[in-house]
Amino acid sequence: MSDLVTGDAVVLGLRPARLPSRGLAILLDLAVYVTGYVLISVGLTVATASLDLAAQAAVAVATFLLFLVGVPIAVETLSHGRSLGKLACGLRVVRDDGGPIRFRHALVRGSMGVVELILTFGSIACIASLVSARGRRLGDVFAGTLVVRERVPGTRVMPVPPPPPWLAGRFTGLDLSAVPDGLWLAIRQYLTRMNQLDPQVGAGMAARLADDLVARTGAPPPAGVPAAAFLMAVVHERQTRDAARAFRPAAAGPGAGFASAPAPAPMPMPGTMPVVAPVPYVAPAPVASVAPVVPVPPVEAPRAGGFAPPA
Repeated sequence: MSDLVTGDAVVLGLRPARLPSRGLAILLDLAVYVTGYVLISVGLTVATASLDLAAQAAVAVATFLLFLVGVPIAVETLSHGRSLGKLACGLRVVRDDGGPIRFRHALVRGSMGVVELILTFGSIACIASLVSARGRRLGDVFAGTLVVRERVPGTRVMPVPPPPPWLAGRFTGLDLSAVPDGLWLAIRQYLTRMNQLDPQVGAGMAARLADDLVARTGAPPPAGVPAAAFLMAVVHERQTRDAARAFRPAAAGPGAGFASAPAPAPMPMPGTMPVVAPVPYVAPAPVASVAPVVPVPPVEAPRAGGFAPPA
């Protein structure tokens, strides 16, 4: 993998293409270009049959340069570094900083490709690609480009095996807040690959991981539970808690606690008088008499001896 650093100080993990894939892409491109060159040459030969030999030779040389130099430059410029051969092989030409190439990069690559690919039958390009640490030919060195792999084989994510049924719900009260993410990752990697390990090695790894997990949770190790089954049950409990936390409904919406506004009165129809409901008479409430305020004597604080004063 090539660690390229962009102008924003971002490290790009790119996989440079090696000689076999690049050679196959170049052969596919040459096959397409030569086929097109032969077809166009036959048509131009028929079309220029009435011209003299000098004109026919000029047309032939122009067609040769157009298909072997101009067309590759135009294809790489318009496709941003993905010709037909590179597209079939999953490759792309990028700048040294990981950005897309432009016309000047394609021009330098195409011009150097005439020398190191066509005139020397690819020998100079093969030697330069084998010597370079990133598999670059001379055209890539002078143009400041790099051919990288776009289709990188991905790794299949294996699910964590479920715990035994007799351990379901046994660790619901376990405190998992102090377990770091690195330990969870190590436990998950072990559980997804435990069947591929040697039984003795796997048992030792499970015991060490279980001891670390018990030390982080602060609970005593369960008696009679194998280490691998204990790890499965704890991981399953953590997944259950995460799922419950993610799908827990909100307790109250943003408008909770406010009374709903009363519905507006219906508007009267045009041309009609609005109907006013009679207001019922409400008798005034009698004024209650206020009793005089009697001063309350102050209460003495309890004495230092702890005895309360007499009532």
